[in-house]
Amino acid sequence: MSPAQPAPSPRPSVESPSLRATLSRAQAESTASLLRVVSDPTRLQILSLIRSSPEGASRVADLTRELGLRQPTVSHHLKVMAEAGVLTRRPAGREVWYGIEPARLDAIGDLLR
Repeated sequence: MSPAQPAPSPRPSVESPSLRATLSRAQAESTASLLRVVSDPTRLQILSLIRSSPEGASRVADLTRELGLRQPTVSHHLKVMAEAGVLTRRPAGREVWYGIEPARLDAIGDLLR
């Protein structure tokens, strides 16, 4: 006699709530775009530095010093994130202050929850 094997568990139906897409195609594409922008280690460091700054914003010079990178490299990463709507850009005289766009910060946080 062979030992009794457990009955296979029923496969969930296609209509099961656990299998419904929680993101529309447009939301998935937007999220993927956001993830591509922030998936670079330097960009994550920049976001962390800006978020933890007392003003909630930082200048290129501050970020360059903290990261130990050259100004063109930091400026490139800031430009990419600003164009993607992740960062806000606020000119103040000869300097530019970068802050995190609150809605995008929420979107990034939602991805991690």
